[in-house]
Amino acid sequence: METRPLPHAPADHPPIRTGKVGILLANLGTPEGTSYWPMRRYLSEFLSDRRVIDYSPLIWQPLLQGVILSTRPSRSGKAYASIWNREANESPLATITKAQTAAMAERMRARFGDRVVVDYAMRYGKPSTIDRVREMQAAGCERILFFPLYPQYAGATTATANDQFFRGLMKLKWQPAARTVAPYFDDPRYIDALAASVERAYAAAEFEPDILVCSYHGLPKRYLMEGDPYHCQCRRTTRLLRERLGWGEDRITTTFQSRFGPEEWLKPYTVEEVARLAEAGKRRIAVIAPAFSADCIETLEEINEEIRESFEEAGGERFAYIPCLNDDAAHVDALAEIVAENLSGWI
Repeated sequence: METRPLPHAPADHPPIRTGKVGILLANLGTPEGTSYWPMRRYLSEFLSDRRVIDYSPLIWQPLLQGVILSTRPSRSGKAYASIWNREANESPLATITKAQTAAMAERMRARFGDRVVVDYAMRYGKPSTIDRVREMQAAGCERILFFPLYPQYAGATTATANDQFFRGLMKLKWQPAARTVAPYFDDPRYIDALAASVERAYAAAEFEPDILVCSYHGLPKRYLMEGDPYHCQCRRTTRLLRERLGWGEDRITTTFQSRFGPEEWLKPYTVEEVARLAEAGKRRIAVIAPAFSADCIETLEEINEEIRESFEEAGGERFAYIPCLNDDAAHVDALAEIVAENLSGWI
């Protein structure tokens, strides 16, 4: 990083840092603790996002700030406490995202030297996207590549992350050039990494699963009807994974989890489908979550506890959860190649 005055600038012009390219990885976010107030702050920010809950604020905010945030932080806090990384005093999502960022920085340094700055941000909670954009600009990043770590695009994930990135740029007097990375739901390198994780899990398992359940985070069905491509991209990821594994259609299925509120969401619901599978004689299953780049509350608590319990209560006998790709070397390699392609012409 070079600190120097601008060419042809007057002698009293403040020196600036220039010549860097920023790579900003982004994920959903995490509360800072499991007690009531950190959980309330996090949930209030998350559930106030109009991309996530698009009901009229005149109706939604009194309900959210009243009954929902009076009770939900305590329940959510207990769920987070069951998976909390106590050694680092942070959620697993934070721990894993830091590891992904460190691994990405190592690959970028090997490829581009010290011309790149790699960091991460969260859409909700800390470190905030807006703060990270400001820090990158101050560190001399004249260009920033923003990478939401969601394989499949959804308005409630990729779009709101991009929105926040551009809000950060709006606060700068001197904006860096900016690019965003497209969803990578069908990228062969991502599919290969996903398939390799399944093959490793099956090889190490003590039983042969009857079926692999690909459980994606859900969305209201209305979002699909309004043009959100998420459902179609999830289905395509499952199909490409099945083809890469060389399996028949009866060995893999697509479901959706984490339903919230009274609306109909994308179906089938994972918690109901695993029970149906058990009742239909599929007593040994494996579950993977291809929409999540890092393990989090929805995978470590919801899948491994609530969804497992639904399966076992319906007669299921053996249940295996296949972890997210996290900071697995093949995953980071795939992401690094995607980043390098998106830096074309910049470095």
